[in-house]
Amino acid sequence: MTFSSRGVAILLALLIATLTTAFLSLIPTVGTVPLVVCFGMSFATSFVLIYLTFEFLIFREINNVYRLIDKLKKKEFGIAGKAIKKATDPISRIKQEIYTLAKIKQLEIDELKKLEQYRREFIADVSHELKTPIFAAQGFVETLLDGAMDDENVRDKFLQKASKSLDSLTHLVEDLIALSQLEIGEVKMEFHELNLEFKAKEAIEQLEDKASKRNIKLKLTTKGDAPFKVHADNFRIQQVLTNLIDNAIKYGNDNGHVEVLLEKDKSGVQVTIKDDGPGIPAEHLPRLFERFYRVEKSRNKEKGGTGLGLAIVEKIIEAHQSSISVSSKFGKGTSFTFKLK
Repeated sequence: MTFSSRGVAILLALLIATLTTAFLSLIPTVGTVPLVVCFGMSFATSFVLIYLTFEFLIFREINNVYRLIDKLKKKEFGIAGKAIKKATDPISRIKQEIYTLAKIKQLEIDELKKLEQYRREFIADVSHELKTPIFAAQGFVETLLDGAMDDENVRDKFLQKASKSLDSLTHLVEDLIALSQLEIGEVKMEFHELNLEFKAKEAIEQLEDKASKRNIKLKLTTKGDAPFKVHADNFRIQQVLTNLIDNAIKYGNDNGHVEVLLEKDKSGVQVTIKDDGPGIPAEHLPRLFERFYRVEKSRNKEKGGTGLGLAIVEKIIEAHQSSISVSSKFGKGTSFTFKLK
């Protein structure tokens, strides 16, 4: 059975008019004409009031709820909700609850889809990264087993290449384990007071030979009053500095410069590591700290590395209750910045 505001109003108005007329007829002095007039006025008044109440306060709002649900099915979440929030009637509040719940669920679904896509990409990336050194080492060993072992020069050369491939595999597995431990909080930071200027100098000294091969000059600049002391994990911050400076050397220009800038203020020490290399296109910057993400995969493979360095750096900085940012102008260099208390 289908109900409408008009049908419901007619039925209720008839009922009210009938009851009113029936009670009035109990008075002996009331004649037929007054009873008819009473019935007509009661019916008309009741019909108008009930119809308007049902049409504008109930049926229209219910239809609005259905339209809202229809829009939510189409994922149209740009519906203005401010007027609904201010309403005090229960149907409008129901509309807002439906909208809020649907939006939350859609966000959860979208996040699950992103995680599923991320999982598939991660599995594919890990498989690819593991496959490369394993197949390389396997190829060298099989060549030796097929007879190349008898040639001493070939044997030594192939064994060295196989060893290098296995070293790459070891580094990859170690980085994967380290990143996983950082993400689930298994790695406990040992915070101590340390001089960041000394740590930066150690990292620069460690990488000077690598920089000199490409005639890249490493420079440490300080702004503010010494000492540049921070509360941090000694080993992990050294790992961050080394990784970022190493990246700047790898992807910078020959005969270029890499600068480590320390700026001290009341809240801590800001660290900026910048190069004057080719820079990174803007579309790649949001994904730069993702695992295995490479701006130019072929070129980056030649540079070496596991593709996990920046992801590890980000997790270490987050464990220090801070964050790392990157800025780059294509053709003019790249800067990585973070701050320690």
